[in-house]
Parts: sequence; C-alpha cells; structure tokens
Amino acid sequence: MKEITMVQAICDGLRLALESDSRVLILGEDVGKNGGVFRATDGLWEKFGDERVIDTPLAESGIVGTSIGLTVNGFRPIAEVQFMGFIYPAVEQIVSHAARLRTRTQGAYPASLVVRIPYGGGIRAPELHCDSTESLFVHVPGLKVVTPSTPREAKGLLLAAVQDPDPVLFLEPMQLYRSIKEEVPEGWFEIPIGQARKVLDGEDITLISWGTMVPVAEKAAREWEKKGVFCDLIDLRSLSPLDEETIIASAKKTGRVVIVHEAPRTLGLGAELTALINEHAFLYLEAPVARVTGYDVPVPMFALEDDFRPDVQRVSESIRQVVSF
Repeated sequence: MKEITMVQAICDGLRLALESDSRVLILGEDVGKNGGVFRATDGLWEKFGDERVIDTPLAESGIVGTSIGLTVNGFRPIAEVQFMGFIYPAVEQIVSHAARLRTRTQGAYPASLVVRIPYGGGIRAPELHCDSTESLFVHVPGLKVVTPSTPREAKGLLLAAVQDPDPVLFLEPMQLYRSIKEEVPEGWFEIPIGQARKVLDGEDITLISWGTMVPVAEKAAREWEKKGVFCDLIDLRSLSPLDEETIIASAKKTGRVVIVHEAPRTLGLGAELTALINEHAFLYLEAPVARVTGYDVPVPMFALEDDFRPDVQRVSESIRQVVSF
C-alpha cells in the first residue's frame, strides 16, 4: 500500500473505475486537459482521451442533465461540480429528475450517476466556494449522500458509489484534500454506503461527525482522554442512508452525545440526528444532545472563516458541558 493524499486517492479511484468499465465517463468543468481545479482528474484525459474524460461548458445544470441522459442510455457518468456553492443551478436536475428516475420508471431505467462536489471551508476560498449544504440533499428521497474523512475512505466510498444503482452525491471535503496522508490499497475495494466508521471507542460520551469535522472532533476527544473522559467517535461517512443502528447503540452506551458539523445550525443534519436519538434512546440519556455547528449566516469571507467553522476549542467546551450536566 502507498501513502497518499485524499485527492490522489480520488484520482486513483477514478482511474480504476474508467479502466474496469467502458461505460464509465467523467465530465465537468476543466476535468480534462487541466486535470480539474484541484487536480483530482490529473492525467486521466491523457490516458483515456476526450471521449471518456470530457470538458464541459460552465453550466452545472447542463453537466448534471447530460449525466442523467447518459445513465438512461446505459452509461455510468461521474460528474464534477467544481464547488458546492456552484451546485444550485443543478438542483432542479438532481431533485426533479435524478432522484426520481427509478421510481418514475418503476425501475425500468437505471440511475447510476455520481456527482462529485468539493465542499466546506478551510482553504481561504472566495464567496460561494465553501458552502456546506448537505442537508438540502439528505432531505431528498432517492438520493444517496456520502462524504469521506480520510484518503482510504475517499477511494473506497467512491468506488462503491460508482457501482451503486442510485444517484450518489459524493461530497469531498476540500480542506482534507492534501492535509493528511494515509496508506491506501492500490487495487479495487469498496466501503459500503450506509455504514458508519467507529474512529474511537469510548464509554463516556458519543461524538458524531463527518467530513472535515472528523479530525477536529478527534483532536478534541484526544484532549479529553488525558482527563480520563473517553469518547465514542463516529464518522458517519454516509449521510443518506444513515447508519441508525450504530448511532443509537452508541447513544445508549454512553448516555451523552455531541454532534459536530460545519453546516449552519438550523435544520442541519445535527437536528435530524438529535431527533433520531431522542426517539430511540431518550431514556438512556444523561444530558441533552448538544450540537457544535456553523452559524446561521452565509459562509463569510476568509478573514472570518475561522470564527464561523467549529474548532477544537468549541468542541471541547461542548464536551465539558455535556459531561458535567
């Protein structure tokens, strides 16, 4: 196994997908000759040609709409939208068509479509580049939504998404593209969609997070280990469908829960997780479920970015409040 970054792991997964199945196509803005804005498709255009790695116009609705047409005709497109802040012109195609295709046709037409979307802050990007609006899509029946937090998770989840019969939104945390390295298997392997990952095993409090916030939550948990408080840290990986069994079992085990996400607080996925825990583990709780989130404002320019995003200090303080409740 080689030690590589997340963006390298994604590129390797895309290469394997293209090699293994002639129906797989990649399309998006600058994914071809330039290798993508983050170089996630670097070298693929040279290897597979412009009929399989396709540069498109700057039109997100066209990228996703074309991908829907391709999947109806038997292809397995992997579309890239450069930033989550650019996804909104394609929402109509995703919600009204991709998500409903299999239901509308009673399974007669496939919907094997992956939309890769870099998301989240931490890279000092301009306005509209750093949105974290995953809950908009988790709310839509017919869509699957996944996000990795490590290079290995990125490759395994991506390859699983390519094989999935449903449309999958593959959210890529931009801050983690090159910030960590990890040993990643060189061949094909899949991480099942719908299964969470246990990062740390503890008895005192449950931390639930995903994507960029997983390393933040882990650092806070490690600090509390030194004080004798041991956290059960869950990386959701799959935001839709949720691994409800793992979430509920952990909440029952520890009796205390903190949820950490970068997205704004109101109607974020943390609210749904809180409701889920209250419905199935309320009598086990020793304290109210706490949320550490972004604020209910547009993502600010980079001078204020660190004030907007949850950090180790905010997570650690929330742990203190819940443990001492």
